[in-house]
Amino acid sequence: MRELKRILHVEDVPSIQVITRIALEKLGGFEVLSCPSGQAALEQVEAFAPQLILLDVMLPQMDGVELLRQLAERIDLSDVPVVFLTGNLQFEEHDELSRLGMHAVLHKPFDPLQLAARLRTIWEERHHAV
Repeated sequence: MRELKRILHVEDVPSIQVITRIALEKLGGFEVLSCPSGQAALEQVEAFAPQLILLDVMLPQMDGVELLRQLAERIDLSDVPVVFLTGNLQFEEHDELSRLGMHAVLHKPFDPLQLAARLRTIWEERHHAV
């Protein structure tokens, strides 16, 4: 099984973006590309080639649901777990998001000290199931 190294993080709130980046880079040892919008993520996703995508639902101009739809058109999400980190996910969206490639939902507020370990667990579960 490959080791998880590259995470694309999409979050528009600067303070959450900084906390998440520190948690993943400094504590987790990951390479993180932080994008403040869905459009920025779409522009950079192919060049960055993330192994896991961590994204918020509430984003400016394009919400996380639409971003997931558009990401699925650009890259193969069958091998890239998508994890929503959000305080707002409607249950009726869950089935559609799972079909599009969502693997898990982590809720805000989250424990920055546990975030890297949680994502590693999701990665390992995803790759042992394949």
